[in-house]
Amino acid sequence: MTRPIIGWEQEQPVPDGFAFTDYLVHHGGHLHLGGVDMAQLFLAQESAVEGPEFPGPGQALPSPLEVVYLPLITRRIHEMQQMFAQVSQEVGYEGQFLYTYATKANAAEEVIRTTLKAGAHHEMSSAVDVDIARLMRQRGLLTSDRLVICNGFKGPGSSYATKIIELKDEHGLVIPVIEDLPEITPLLESGRSFSVGLRQKSYGPNRTEAEMRVANSRFGLSVDDLWKAADYIAAAPNLTLTLYHYMVGSQLADPETFLSYLKPGLELYARLKQRHPSLHIFNFGGGMPARMTLDFAFDYPAFIRLLLTTAQEVCGRYRVPVPDIMGEFGRYTTSEHGGHLFKIIAAKDNQSDHPWYIIDGSIMSSFPDSWALGEHFIVLPLNHLDKPFQQVQLGGITCDSDDVYPPKPSQSPLYLPVETDDLYIGFFSIGAYQEMLGGVRGSKHCVLPEAMELVIDKDAQGRYQLTIIHGQTEEEVLSNLGYTIA
Repeated sequence: MTRPIIGWEQEQPVPDGFAFTDYLVHHGGHLHLGGVDMAQLFLAQESAVEGPEFPGPGQALPSPLEVVYLPLITRRIHEMQQMFAQVSQEVGYEGQFLYTYATKANAAEEVIRTTLKAGAHHEMSSAVDVDIARLMRQRGLLTSDRLVICNGFKGPGSSYATKIIELKDEHGLVIPVIEDLPEITPLLESGRSFSVGLRQKSYGPNRTEAEMRVANSRFGLSVDDLWKAADYIAAAPNLTLTLYHYMVGSQLADPETFLSYLKPGLELYARLKQRHPSLHIFNFGGGMPARMTLDFAFDYPAFIRLLLTTAQEVCGRYRVPVPDIMGEFGRYTTSEHGGHLFKIIAAKDNQSDHPWYIIDGSIMSSFPDSWALGEHFIVLPLNHLDKPFQQVQLGGITCDSDDVYPPKPSQSPLYLPVETDDLYIGFFSIGAYQEMLGGVRGSKHCVLPEAMELVIDKDAQGRYQLTIIHGQTEEEVLSNLGYTIA
């Protein structure tokens, strides 16, 4: 059984110039993220990089520190768009590709701003999401050519349903996706003309319609309700069926397995298209695998080729045009752009096989998926990479037995430098879900304040732009919890 590779796994120093990923590289004993020297953020007034263009924050920053490297988001969006374009040309696919960012992965302003600038369409799932979309419209970032896909429950009388209808008055390309039959009613009664989607959960590989009829899921419509909803929408004077969302929802690391989960949805899409010609978007939802460990491997072009050729084959059998293909890329878009940096404040032998290294923050509250799901993330030293390593255990500063890394069920070893003086480390690929699950500006486990955040971006000329978002003070933590300071 394979185990995730989460860091350097040797006692020897890391060779200079070694690339852990296409954005994490060792130079001169320090780890560089996209060319930025991570250790120098803590160790010097001016940060050193491969080139002279990085200005540095002008000060030594405190630990812990969150680092947001926005150019990685843009790179991943453009890479996926290019792969779909290339494979579409190779196989002669006639439909469009619609890259859509799933905002639940990370709803931070700098993330939404970056995905929209990079050309992504916009997906959302709650009433507050509508407020974000309206703010992005006011700033000219959510332009009139972008689709806004409205997933999530939006029943009659809900704030979400009301706000979707209001947004339609401002933005023409709003597509509510129906989860439950009563959600049609507010749209019908609004009098606005809506393109509408239908959502269904994938229940596994190559399922028959009979199997899908008895499946149990809180997501989306049953097979019977799917057909009812399509007919209700067709009969409505102001509604048009445009999109069919077939949701897998979890990362499947093999292209053929991923496609096997989607094929029943492609069959249903083609049958729906026969009855409702206005339907033209097949939304395969989320679940696109993303790098979270160093051994990650997924053949994106192979998956795209399977998806497009299967759509061609299925639609050919049913004699309907192939759909425009939409993906809702959440984790894929944002996972790699985020890093959380810590200082090692203690090294304890403690009669254990491997010494304990203690960080000046919390693992379980900073990366809740590690504690809750046993999820793995990349962990690398920021400095001392040119010195010997040893296998260690990593602990957070809280008084909780679960505040450890690797997660307790893990078989993956963790190696860090033997030299612990001024040793800094980073958790990487934590940009999706972790901050949202841990809470932004909220009160953390063991009342630890939120860390400072450094946002790194580039302008149109490739020049770095830095923004510092200050973390919480101890007084703010107390105020959050209702304490009045005299």
